[in-house]
Amino acid sequence: MTSRLRAFARLVTVAAVATAYVALHLAITAGMDLRARERFRDAPARAAAFTAALGRYADGEVAARDEVGQGAAWFADHAPPGESRAAVSAATADVQKGRASLARERVAGLPAQVEREQARLGRDLNSSATAAACWAVPAAALLVPALWLRRRRRSGVAEIVEVVGQFAPRQPWWRRPVFLTASGVGYGLFTAGSLAVSMAQRQGFEMQLAMQVLLLPCGLAALGAGILILRHTRPRSARGAAQALLADGRRPVLYLRSFADDDTAARVDDQAPVNIHSREEQLAGALGVFGPVIAVGRPGEPLPRLGAARFYLPHDDWQPAVLRLMELSQLIVLRLGLSEGLWWEVEQARATQPARKLVLLALDGLSGVARRLDELLPAPTRLDEVTAGGPSPSAVITFDPEWTPHVHPVGPVPGAETSRGMLARRAARTKEAARSVFITYTPTHHVARAMKGGLASVGVRKRTMAWRAHLATQTSLWKGFQLVTAMGLLGWLVFRVLRLFGFG
Repeated sequence: MTSRLRAFARLVTVAAVATAYVALHLAITAGMDLRARERFRDAPARAAAFTAALGRYADGEVAARDEVGQGAAWFADHAPPGESRAAVSAATADVQKGRASLARERVAGLPAQVEREQARLGRDLNSSATAAACWAVPAAALLVPALWLRRRRRSGVAEIVEVVGQFAPRQPWWRRPVFLTASGVGYGLFTAGSLAVSMAQRQGFEMQLAMQVLLLPCGLAALGAGILILRHTRPRSARGAAQALLADGRRPVLYLRSFADDDTAARVDDQAPVNIHSREEQLAGALGVFGPVIAVGRPGEPLPRLGAARFYLPHDDWQPAVLRLMELSQLIVLRLGLSEGLWWEVEQARATQPARKLVLLALDGLSGVARRLDELLPAPTRLDEVTAGGPSPSAVITFDPEWTPHVHPVGPVPGAETSRGMLARRAARTKEAARSVFITYTPTHHVARAMKGGLASVGVRKRTMAWRAHLATQTSLWKGFQLVTAMGLLGWLVFRVLRLFGFG
């Protein structure tokens, strides 16, 4: 599925969901109007009975007082807010005070009031039903292309889904919705806590000192609770590889690495003031410009790592599936390591795949990587020369069609001012600006920037790649905002349905 078609499919789906949601709300409104009209259908007879009982009571029939009370209770339960309910309530109050003649005067126009209110209820029902129908038509019209585009999107990755889904562990159907809901709560606390702490720390903000003193600990508590909830729920609500492929529709990026590197990739850098995203999550965010990122999960792990969507292969027969996924993926990103299985993957990618499809990550300055890699390539990488001098020399390697390596070192641009230095210099102009600095470059941003340059050198250009890694936190918070909003809209819809059926 091309990028334009994918964007169009998302637009159609969003429009279909939005119009269907509005149509459903209007249908519920029409149902409530119908329920109100039906409940008030017997109002003329009830009004006549109430007026007659009131007359008998005024004529001295004491037993008619109970009938007056019953009529008043019916109008209180069944009449819409308006003239008839108010007139009956006032007349009943007069009866309780012994002013029967005044009560009769109050309900003299009750039949006309009931007739007007029944006509108004009918008009409300017609209006809400017409509005629901007007929205239901475009919702149904948009639903057809949305479902067709969804089916087409899924058909494009059907073979890949079949490969990665063969050994997917079964999960209860309720697991992801429950933990997504809990994640929404965590994102809400995280965002509220961040805003509260930011407001409490700002100088010149018009707020009483006592409020600031109260806001800071409350904000820190909400922030900490949100982080704890998200750390527990996000791995349990993460999509598997098959789900990620079906949701996206593009051919994936296959991320290969040694399982021994998972702990390093799961590290959360503390450059940003508040960061909950691991290095692998940021890398997956950068590579998401191509498509969903999938990776083989470690056998036996209790929970999937966050970042690339996991799938699981048998320990003794994983090579055929990896070879097939290499063919079906649009990009192969391979983090070099020391395991023999990883070097088998390098050899197979070199032998079977187009050169521009392979990206090698030589991170953390592993010794012996350059020598072994040079044995597989037609030209030396000179990796040790390019990355010399750094505390942890790292590089990204891409290849042109003749398999000539292009090595791009990972790290700040030589001679360029770091983001922290630039922001500190700008923020020094005012104290207020110093309080609002939240932009820092993480190590994964430098890896993504090196990948961007390496791919550009072989003709593959993705301008937003580095910034997608840098904005992983903001992107996730936006998804969290969407999740919280969806929960709120769904809750409001459930509340109205309960009201329709008489609950609440």
